[in-house]
Amino acid sequence: MSKENLDIEFQDAVKRVNSHTEPFPADTLLKLYAYYKKATNNYGRPSSKKPIINAFKTNALFQVENISEDDAKRTYVELVNNYFLYRE
Repeated sequence: MSKENLDIEFQDAVKRVNSHTEPFPADTLLKLYAYYKKATNNYGRPSSKKPIINAFKTNALFQVENISEDDAKRTYVELVNNYFLYRE
């Protein structure tokens, strides 16, 4: 898949997640968070008001630190597709 196609699929997956109105399971949400942050090269600190949530987010970010941005995009798209496969 070309980089351009990957970027388009990634943006489409982000739109699907953002337009979804029901809550995601916590483990799925953390994976999406970490892969999104890695894919967009956004390494800002987690900004939840609850320290425990920041700890979970930080841990999720550590788990994806050794993958490339493109691999993070691919994995994000795969997670979104698999999540919605059984819900639509």
